[in-house]
Amino acid sequence: MVKQEIKEEDGIHKEWYKKAKEQSLESLPAFLKHLTEDYKHDYGTICHAVASAALAAANAVDHSPGGGITGFQAGAIMWEFVQHWLGYEDEPLRLVKYEEMLYPQYEHSFAKTISKDTWEWLRERAKSLLSEQHGISSVRIHWESIAGGKVPFGYRVREAD
Repeated sequence: MVKQEIKEEDGIHKEWYKKAKEQSLESLPAFLKHLTEDYKHDYGTICHAVASAALAAANAVDHSPGGGITGFQAGAIMWEFVQHWLGYEDEPLRLVKYEEMLYPQYEHSFAKTISKDTWEWLRERAKSLLSEQHGISSVRIHWESIAGGKVPFGYRVREAD
């Protein structure tokens, strides 16, 4: 079987995202085979194929007899995926949705603050990195500052969430 050679500029991946939302447990294997066996991917298209496959699997499970997740659950799933896919299971993360700048009730989301837990994690991580004896001079100075108690980049630690 000859694979179709594609490039990101071709835009074929845009259709994959649409089709991913239509997948069921029954149709999912064929969709995955289509993404992996019908194309010769470039650097960008393989990323879209993987993302489309993940979206298709999530939709198939959600629309299965045991599915039916809420918007809140969808957000939790996104964070679980991001943390486990990227290997950030133990690191604090933040996602900024800039559209929320259009609404005054979201002002708190853009404050230059971090939680106490995040601050403690940063200090411990800086101490750990310093003990590993790597990093160029300017980076080590920055780590020493954090380990010593200086919150970086003009942030402040908020008292409560």
